[in-house]
Amino acid sequence: MIRDFQMPGRSAVYATGGLVAASHPLAASAALDVLRHGGNAVDAAITAAAVLPVAEPQMTSLGGDCFAIVAEPDGTLHGLNGSGRSPAALTPERVAEAGLDEMTAEHGYSVTVPGAVDAWSRLMDRFGTIGLDRALAPAIDLAERGVPVAPRVALDWAGEVDRLKADAGARRHYLRKDGSVPSVGDVMAYPALAATMRAIAADGPSAFYGGAIAEDLVAAIASHGGCMTPDDLTAVEASWVDPLLSGYRDISVGELPPSGQGIIALMMLAILDRFPLSGLDPAGPERLHLEIEAARLAYASRDRFLCDPASAEFPAGMLLEPAHIDALAARIDPQRRMADPGNIDPRDATDTVYLCVVDGNGMAVSFINSLFYSFGSAIAGTKSGVLLQNRGTGFVTTPGHPNRVGPRKRPMHTLIPGLLARDGLPTAVFGVMGGQYQACGHAHVVSNLVDFGMDPQAAIDAPRVFIEGPLTMLEHGIAEATAAGLAERGHQVARRQMPIGGGQMIYIDRDRGVLIGGSDPRKDGCAIGY
Repeated sequence: MIRDFQMPGRSAVYATGGLVAASHPLAASAALDVLRHGGNAVDAAITAAAVLPVAEPQMTSLGGDCFAIVAEPDGTLHGLNGSGRSPAALTPERVAEAGLDEMTAEHGYSVTVPGAVDAWSRLMDRFGTIGLDRALAPAIDLAERGVPVAPRVALDWAGEVDRLKADAGARRHYLRKDGSVPSVGDVMAYPALAATMRAIAADGPSAFYGGAIAEDLVAAIASHGGCMTPDDLTAVEASWVDPLLSGYRDISVGELPPSGQGIIALMMLAILDRFPLSGLDPAGPERLHLEIEAARLAYASRDRFLCDPASAEFPAGMLLEPAHIDALAARIDPQRRMADPGNIDPRDATDTVYLCVVDGNGMAVSFINSLFYSFGSAIAGTKSGVLLQNRGTGFVTTPGHPNRVGPRKRPMHTLIPGLLARDGLPTAVFGVMGGQYQACGHAHVVSNLVDFGMDPQAAIDAPRVFIEGPLTMLEHGIAEATAAGLAERGHQVARRQMPIGGGQMIYIDRDRGVLIGGSDPRKDGCAIGY
């Protein structure tokens, strides 16, 4: 599919030596330098991931979590769940005593142990070649020199001033001296964050999870009512996991198992696999209606069952049992919105930065790192400059729910890196940012690629829809005729003021020895190769 060159848009990027796609050009540039100088895809991914907290501080941080899929050239897959756990003292009773009937985004209880730094270190130890010190060097340099604020970053930042003002560390490090947010092109430097990364570069992750940095983070969390201790930080441990592979048409889709929501993307695709989509208009009401209904069924399953695997009521793979998927697909009426998803128990049947890298040797990395909310909890270490995530808001407070808040648990997580494979070899690495949207975004982009023959850039560019409560939210790119068609099927449609998510993809054309990359225009980033 060739795009219309008279219309605004981006071409996919073609390269042979290596390719990077990231949500900020400085991160993509730093990662490409690593590839050019002999580093591999993991080296480049960690380099980019370290730059992004400086370039996109509202989206990611050393105080966040990380998930990754690494595909070796022979097709061997490795998954890493780099999400942290709740503090040992965080019991349901403690939450109730604080008067909370839900996990509040800015409360100290919402801060789970940051898993990213530990995950970066484990990835580097197992697959890297340049060492964590060299991988962090570009980020340290940029944090010290300062980074001009990009347009999308400025847009996000403008809406967070009140949250940032409410915390001493966030106010000090992420607002200007007069308490205002920066504008497009303003240069923001982060000397405290540079010093923190320099300590990690010198002494490894122990410098982050212990000593002065850990004490600073614990104090910041305590100032907002949290109960994290230094022991919680030192207990951090990213987990190696086996990616799940599930078929869609003639390709395999790879996702990480829970605690992330990757299996929900696989559920959506399995449901959609029961419908002939390729003959439909990719932006028409018939196709988007089916996608929305599949999402409603899959997300109802997520909200009822997805949790830390140690607390699960049954193995996650049951959600993909063919009989269960058949039963779910049978509930979808192509002409009418379901009144309610109904019972979705399989036992009855039997928001973030994303980047991807492929190097010249064929190693491919799908990598996602996030704070969850914009600026996470908006709590930052006053000395370290590290923003902390609020992944604890992924817990529920409902008694008996498998995802109920509790000690040393991983919450249900929205972060999901994705991969496509054919004949046992990786065909693409991809991801779609956007918090709750990510699973739906994976299904949308994969279907664009597989059902409608779009290249990676077109698959990412295509307008999106998503469910928000009773509403079906449409991006501006959805035509009025499509909106009317969805309304006729019973959808309560509304136009979204902000774009839905972001995304990157690198496709591996093995027949021609070419890498094809795309990066989402909803963000400031780019795909770049050599």
